[in-house]
Amino acid sequence: MLNRRISLCALACALVFVDAAHADDLVGIVQQALDHDAELGQARAAYEAAKQAIPIARAALLPQIAGGWGRSYNRIDMDGFPRQKYWQNGWMVTMAQPLFDWSKWTAYRQADFVVAQGAVDFAGAQQASILRAVRAYFDELAAEDEVKRAADYLSAIDAQLEQVRRKRAAGEVTLIDQREADTAREQAQLQQADAQEELSVKRRALQQVTGRPFAALASLPPGTGLPTLAEGEETWVEQAKSRGYDVQSKQLGWEVAKFDSTKARAANYPVVSVTGSYTPAGAASGYSRPTTTTTGMLQIQIPLFSGGELQARVKQSLALEDKAKESYELASNQAEASARNNFAKYVRERQRTDALTHLVQSSRDTLNATEVGFKVGSRTGNDVLRAIDALYTARRDLLRSRYAAVVAFLQLKADVATLSTDDIADMNSKLCCALQTSSADAR
Repeated sequence: MLNRRISLCALACALVFVDAAHADDLVGIVQQALDHDAELGQARAAYEAAKQAIPIARAALLPQIAGGWGRSYNRIDMDGFPRQKYWQNGWMVTMAQPLFDWSKWTAYRQADFVVAQGAVDFAGAQQASILRAVRAYFDELAAEDEVKRAADYLSAIDAQLEQVRRKRAAGEVTLIDQREADTAREQAQLQQADAQEELSVKRRALQQVTGRPFAALASLPPGTGLPTLAEGEETWVEQAKSRGYDVQSKQLGWEVAKFDSTKARAANYPVVSVTGSYTPAGAASGYSRPTTTTTGMLQIQIPLFSGGELQARVKQSLALEDKAKESYELASNQAEASARNNFAKYVRERQRTDALTHLVQSSRDTLNATEVGFKVGSRTGNDVLRAIDALYTARRDLLRSRYAAVVAFLQLKADVATLSTDDIADMNSKLCCALQTSSADAR
């Protein structure tokens, strides 16, 4: 008999370890989301395009050399001379080197900020992708927990209903007590159906994030300690206002807009350049004999009149600069609000988790005492139903509060642009403990 119990226990442990081996953890889900996310792919491509701003701007400051070949037909009619007709073949090489072009030099300085903004936008998109995966993961876990809670709630109602029916048959309770138990069971069934539907929705949402089906998810074990905040609210807020990815992007966009204004003004400045061309024999215009032409020129171009275009472009760039400044200030304000909201939400949910943990325990004790009172006749069936409902409502609120606290903490890290895969791995270690805990319980 003892050997049989040992074998059954070993089998249970093996099954738990098999489930753990096939469970998808948070790190795996996040990695799948990063590989599948189309928005992140767009940001990556945009960053690759932004990195070309520097070589493009630098090329405008370097010599520009072009070559070509042509064949032309010529006919010359001159009074007193016979008509001349001939074909010309030839090639030519031209070169231009800017010596002073403030617009191009400004574009070269601006390119560094364009690349930096692309890098920040890509980092922000990566962080946003991580957050989407995290929310989908914990939403699915919360839906799974709700299904389990609804099933336990229905089982508790069924057990109470069975006792009411026995007492009804013995004449110890009234028909109203049985009707109340039947109504409670119908409500529990509705909760279970709603939980199943919600679980299907959350599973589809997680599958959409990762782009592939997933196995069982590693869960957050009861009693797992929530992360602590070493800094106060104002520290998080100040970091969010200066380090948030959206704030950095808008600040860099403002700098880019300033350079655009400088380039617009530079269009009114003189442009100094050196040009040269070499045209070997046969391509010189207006000559019937093969002619080689070599030219070199120091060229100064001064804008004199553009019909008001240059002035309009300056006004336009200044307006866009003001717009970029306002966008930066708006992003800073939004970052402050988001950091305050997520800080307050994390603190609130952490406190609620502690309070609900005690409430669940006290509700369980109250239910046990009420059930004993019902058996001896000092409590009614309705008292037991209310105690059951209070316990499982507290359990539901506790589960939701724990996940809300975790997501709020990670969102707060994102507000200050410090959310990384290391934070996901740290949270994942707590999820992995769930599998180990389940294995220990099986043993």
